[in-house]
Amino acid sequence: MLGRLLSYGFCIAILQLVIACGPAAEQNSAAVPQEGAAQENAVQPAAEAKTLILAFGDSLYAGYGLAPSDGFVPDLQKALNDAGQDVKVHNAGVSGDTTAAGLRRMDFVLDSLPRKPDLVILGLGGNDLLRGLKPSETQANMEAMVKKLADRDIAVMLTGMLAPPNLGKEFGGQFNVIYPALAKKYDIGLYPFFMDGVVGRSELILPDGIHPNAKGIDVIVERITPSVETALKE
Repeated sequence: MLGRLLSYGFCIAILQLVIACGPAAEQNSAAVPQEGAAQENAVQPAAEAKTLILAFGDSLYAGYGLAPSDGFVPDLQKALNDAGQDVKVHNAGVSGDTTAAGLRRMDFVLDSLPRKPDLVILGLGGNDLLRGLKPSETQANMEAMVKKLADRDIAVMLTGMLAPPNLGKEFGGQFNVIYPALAKKYDIGLYPFFMDGVVGRSELILPDGIHPNAKGIDVIVERITPSVETALKE
């Protein structure tokens, strides 16, 4: 696990250098490439199904660099359907979203759905790491989103991130407790690390060294599906 995290830290360090050498970014704008961002920002109608899941996150949810059928959302829906669940998983992943950007658009996305989702899978924070934002800001934004969903009586499952070692022990200690602490405080589901099983395995990562390829998505979905099924039962 440590070796994988070290590899993860190296990849993020390289990407941070690329970002630092590029044009100045607009505050809270994308920290990763924006390929397909226009399509990802558009809210598409959610097909009728017994159960509606909203996958609300960044490029890891949006399916960056993948064919439309190979991303996390369609793969998760297929896994749940194959398991006998009448489920529609609605993709609300937007490449480059920080937790602040996600907080700003959450109400719009929820209000645009045909009905209240039965579960929201919430996965943001990776771009906060890439930009070196304060963990306290990430925590505040994540908690605000969890509160919004609680106020609407919508069940939540968090998919967490882990700070790479290159950001320092103090930063990691502050960041890595965010998701477990929120899950405990609000009694909600938690999948501790979205990229578990993929980090450090080059055969499961796109050439950018950050995002999972189609095989990587398969690994993620295989591991996360039982947690989603548990969250749906609660």
